[in-house]
Amino acid sequence: MARAIEVALEVVPGCDYAGITLVKNRHRIQTPAATGAVARRCDQLQLELDEGPCLDVLRDTEAITCPDLLQETRWPVWAPRVARELGIRSMLCFRLFTTTQSLGALNLYARKADAFDARDHATGLAFAAHLAVAVSSSRDIEGQGQAMTNRTTIGQAEGILMERFGLSPEQAFTFLKRISQDTNTKLADVAIELVRTRVTPGTQLLL
Repeated sequence: MARAIEVALEVVPGCDYAGITLVKNRHRIQTPAATGAVARRCDQLQLELDEGPCLDVLRDTEAITCPDLLQETRWPVWAPRVARELGIRSMLCFRLFTTTQSLGALNLYARKADAFDARDHATGLAFAAHLAVAVSSSRDIEGQGQAMTNRTTIGQAEGILMERFGLSPEQAFTFLKRISQDTNTKLADVAIELVRTRVTPGTQLLL
């Protein structure tokens, strides 16, 4: 993502700053990559004030153009603050999405008004589409890696139970599952705790 926003500055000539905003765990929003403090602060102010183009594209539309933030009425608090405090006069904002989910937004900022034309808008749309695919693929890989780690830890916990109590693999898994349900704890977390401490969560059973 850091490389992507650097490329954004290259392919969109009027852009001075860029940032990527991602939705985490459905509700939490963060800026994992930005070209500097100005772009990061522009994004942060949208979250603090609960208004701005990034939030609008996440909720309603595919792209938003802001020719002059000093004349903007859609965000009466955010727009003048960004213009006066950070020197940003115009921006483009594109939603990062796939056919199944909305991932976040690509935010392009410029110091002068009317910095972006129709060609910049088209370039930004295409770039955002490629970026969305990359982010989605990265999340899939990350999820697969976490799932593999969880399966390994659960297997280790099963092995401990099988050795200490002479259980079969099915019985050991059933034991872990019951502890998970009784303590309202994720199965993977039960396994992690058992492997780390040799004590099952919610019990004083020392293994």
